[in-house]
Amino acid sequence: MLKGSIVAIVTPFKNNGIDEKNLRELVEFQIANGTSGIVPCGTTGESPTLTHKEHDQVIEITVDAVAGRIPVIAGTGSNSTAEAIELTKHAAKAGADGALVVTPYYNKPTQKGLYLHFKAVADSAQIPIILYNIEGRTARNIETETVARLFKDCENIVGVKEASGNLTQARAVKQACGEDFILLSGDDAFTLEMMEFGGEGVISVAANIVPADIAAMVEAFNNGDKKRAYAINERLKPLIKALFIETNPIPVKKAAEMLGLCSGSLRLPLCDMDKANEAELKEALEAYGILSTTKG
Repeated sequence: MLKGSIVAIVTPFKNNGIDEKNLRELVEFQIANGTSGIVPCGTTGESPTLTHKEHDQVIEITVDAVAGRIPVIAGTGSNSTAEAIELTKHAAKAGADGALVVTPYYNKPTQKGLYLHFKAVADSAQIPIILYNIEGRTARNIETETVARLFKDCENIVGVKEASGNLTQARAVKQACGEDFILLSGDDAFTLEMMEFGGEGVISVAANIVPADIAAMVEAFNNGDKKRAYAINERLKPLIKALFIETNPIPVKKAAEMLGLCSGSLRLPLCDMDKANEAELKEALEAYGILSTTKG
């Protein structure tokens, strides 16, 4: 059941390494607040600056901490097919319930190359694979025909995290693949729009700090209470906007630090927020009612 409100969890750092204790605490915070699944080592988890050892460690810690209570969908993508295969095989061995595999970035493969890449990854490990389409970060879009072909040809490719910002394409993918195909929003701002035409939920950045609200919104929609779902969404909009005022995960990690959830420590080339943007983020957290005006 790789559906619902799934958090793309941040990776807490301490003394230039992974803060295991804090990561376990974040997992408990998510489960206690109704999150349906956890994605470690995604974009929000700063996977590009994790060493291979750390990448494996974060997945292993998350799987162990979750202990089968909700699905763990490990981020295992790379612009190297061989590396993506190794990461995916490790995730399967570690006990992950699925893998999130991003479009190969920088090398700009053709659609044929994308098909061969994802098929090779899917063939390498017998766990469900969610494609991750985010052209703004990878310089390549997985076209509808390619997604449909992969879904048809690879038994364990089960869905897509759609973060292209193109709702027309997302709708076309769902129509081409059918209702058994899992369509997940990769952008908090478009969750309900995608659910209107068959999306099953979201892999969320905002759920790092307001997991109960994202879970409640998705649950309300799925239970037919669209009025409540859209009311929650309207309240979330200013906060979501503030969480993307700078490159993700800079603002959400700073927000998590302000709320006492984890350190806001980042790894270069990501860096601390511009002070004006930080002030705007703080105002959004205060306006939402989750940060006291007396806090720094």
